[in-house]
Amino acid sequence: MIEKEAKISLKDNQQAAVFFGTSDENFRYLRELCSADIFARGTELYVKGREEDVDKTLELLQGLIEIVESEEQLNINDINYMSNLIKRGKQKHYQDIVSGIVLKTARGKAIKAKTLGQKRYLQSIMRDDVVFAIGPAGTGKTYLAVVMAVRAFKNREVERIILVRPAVEAGEKLGFLPGDFIEKVNPYLRPLYDGLFDVLGVDITQRYLEKNLIEVAPLAYMRGRTLNDAFIILDEAQNTTPQQMKMFLTRLGFGSKAVITGDVTQVDLPKEDFSGLVEIQKILGQVHGVSFEYLSKSDVIRHPLVQKIIDAYEIFEANQPD
Repeated sequence: MIEKEAKISLKDNQQAAVFFGTSDENFRYLRELCSADIFARGTELYVKGREEDVDKTLELLQGLIEIVESEEQLNINDINYMSNLIKRGKQKHYQDIVSGIVLKTARGKAIKAKTLGQKRYLQSIMRDDVVFAIGPAGTGKTYLAVVMAVRAFKNREVERIILVRPAVEAGEKLGFLPGDFIEKVNPYLRPLYDGLFDVLGVDITQRYLEKNLIEVAPLAYMRGRTLNDAFIILDEAQNTTPQQMKMFLTRLGFGSKAVITGDVTQVDLPKEDFSGLVEIQKILGQVHGVSFEYLSKSDVIRHPLVQKIIDAYEIFEANQPD
């Protein structure tokens, strides 16, 4: 076994502070993740261990330093994703991912694609008028759709934003919830509000809602409407029936764009109902101007445990009898 020692340097104390993270959170995670031993002295990082482990660790550290230099931020999700890119031999693509700022949040934080899947997703939204994003929780499907809707609105490409969700969630019965119908479905629309609050800020979002420049509505309210010059997002689309999906897609008017997001592994419809999101892939798969983007567990940007949870469910479900 060949032992090896190596050193890699951070530019200055400011860069080191970003790299190590709050209370050294990033550095502790790195030490758990890497097979080689990592030590730090000021802005110097020392790596020791088997030659193969040291080389892989250096490759990861260099990639993470590049993220710090380009984005001036680093978190455990970045570390996890860069590690997975290196394992798949795709680390050279990272600069292609982070090369463009899509938008800035109300607090001035730059929003960029964090994964290759997200990059393809954003490119499809820019290119096509109807885009389906299908993938597990934590891949940024809804959030990035909201970001692109706000971007189109700010660029005056559309006159309004319409955010839609089916009022079906995990077996809950709306009749048992307090309030009128709007108050009953409001909790189901919360993830869409959260995205708007992050990107626009609470005050501006409320102002746009009052002026009807942004509309957040249950899917049932779309029937009979034609939506022109609008950016429309249908979220949790796995909980639409085929009839509802057809109804929604045929609402699209001139100058409009639609993004439909969902996770086909989390259908909450009654067992006798078929998911419209599952069926539509067969119907529109070859239609020009319609894109299907499939995000995977490698695009998850939530807590690293989310990937492990998805893996565990896949193993469990694969071993269940038909």
